[in-house]
Amino acid sequence: MILVIETQYMENYGAHDWDGEGECPQYWKAKGGSSYKVTGVPVGIDFQEVMEVVSAEIEVSNDHFSESIIGYRTEADGWLSWFEQSQLDYEGVIRYPEPTLDYGSLVDRAMA
Repeated sequence: MILVIETQYMENYGAHDWDGEGECPQYWKAKGGSSYKVTGVPVGIDFQEVMEVVSAEIEVSNDHFSESIIGYRTEADGWLSWFEQSQLDYEGVIRYPEPTLDYGSLVDRAMA
């Protein structure tokens, strides 16, 4: 079983013309997202605990760009996102895989 975390990218188009002085203009546009695959999640764990560890690795926000978690679910091992599946169907190979995180490694890093 893997945990799949869906994200949304946003880009601040107002920052393109910003000179760095004063407040950054705000004009946010949605620009897609990713389906992060989290492997090594222990069976029976509370997914909120997993999300607390993983969110720090995924979520980013600054004047120019943000990536936010919008949902999560479990999938069978070997699951492919629509993006990965379309690459496989049309090109025969996955050149751009979705990001994959190992839960155990994240916990070890958080404990250090």
